[in-house]
Amino acid sequence: MTAPLSPAPTAPPGAEHTHREIAQQPELWRRVDRIVTDARPRLDAFLAPLLADPRLRVVLTGAGTSAYAGEILRTTLAAHTGRRVDAIATTDIVADPRGCLGEDLPTLLVSFARSGNSPESTAATAAATALLGTCAHLIVTCNAEGDLARLHQDRPESHVLLMPPEAEDRGFAMTSSLSCMLLAVLLVLGERPAGGVEPLAEAASAVVGDALGKRVDAFTAGAPDRVVYLGSGALKALAGESALKLLELTGGAVVSWADSSLGFRHGPKAFLTDRTSVVVYVSNDPYTRRYDLDILAEMRAALPPGRVVAVAGRPEGLPDDEGTWLLPGMADADDAALALPAVVCAQRVALRASLGRGVRPDNPFPDGEVNRVVQGVTVYPLSER
Repeated sequence: MTAPLSPAPTAPPGAEHTHREIAQQPELWRRVDRIVTDARPRLDAFLAPLLADPRLRVVLTGAGTSAYAGEILRTTLAAHTGRRVDAIATTDIVADPRGCLGEDLPTLLVSFARSGNSPESTAATAAATALLGTCAHLIVTCNAEGDLARLHQDRPESHVLLMPPEAEDRGFAMTSSLSCMLLAVLLVLGERPAGGVEPLAEAASAVVGDALGKRVDAFTAGAPDRVVYLGSGALKALAGESALKLLELTGGAVVSWADSSLGFRHGPKAFLTDRTSVVVYVSNDPYTRRYDLDILAEMRAALPPGRVVAVAGRPEGLPDDEGTWLLPGMADADDAALALPAVVCAQRVALRASLGRGVRPDNPFPDGEVNRVVQGVTVYPLSER
């Protein structure tokens, strides 16, 4: 029997950091709420003039997991602000700055960064400043001493929003750093979740504890060779992050794929074998939900029992069995908010799959093939045209 992911030091050797960092998220989210509340006067003074301009373009950026934060938030922030919102990875901005930032519009660049020391983090902000006539920066990071925070700390066109220091994950993969930064920007630029942050924290507590955790662990007990994550809208981006987390923490031992609920049929369905497991994130939007339920039923008919699960906030249309992971208190949540406790499910799946394969999730690449902070990147000077 596996131990619940309590904050107590009960993790197997090689998983201490990752175990703790997944488990600490409910309490860190409460602290993020207080951080944003305390910073609200300064944030409003910084953001209000920008958001007052109907031409404003908001660009959400980061690399790897940090890029998925922006993709999850994009549509809900656009709906709330009434402004154009794009999610563009720093890796795309650095490689093709004029293609990504070629429109000279007033821009707010929102940068997500765990450490702020990845070369693309600072290079993306530099490219935006160089190419755009008006560019403000909201830096959301877990590391006050990182390159990105130090570069922007005293700039009048920048605001640095620091997460709790414990959110700078010491494990290899981003877990609490992702969810804290995602929550912070949802609170800053989006609509406050119904009931505030507490229902989100309680739903995550059900995942890290036994209430839902046992179902998550049973899913990984089948030792799938491949896992597919599917979702629509914001939950498609969540599927991408979930697949990345599994690939990272298992050191590539479990192959993963992510797609939209409709897109999966258009070729990627060839990924399925009888050793594949599927996770479907089911939208709370009544219209979008129909497509998620359709692919869920199709996958359940195609694969052996126990290989397909649904992660959802509301029970309508879902089977009442072990393959439904119902997140408590999330029935009325926007999909971007639903993604917060849902991503904890993906993190727990990845952790258990890693341990089941004999991989040490705190350092799944002991030979350094892949690094916690990316290495080997050369940033070339941006030439004038």
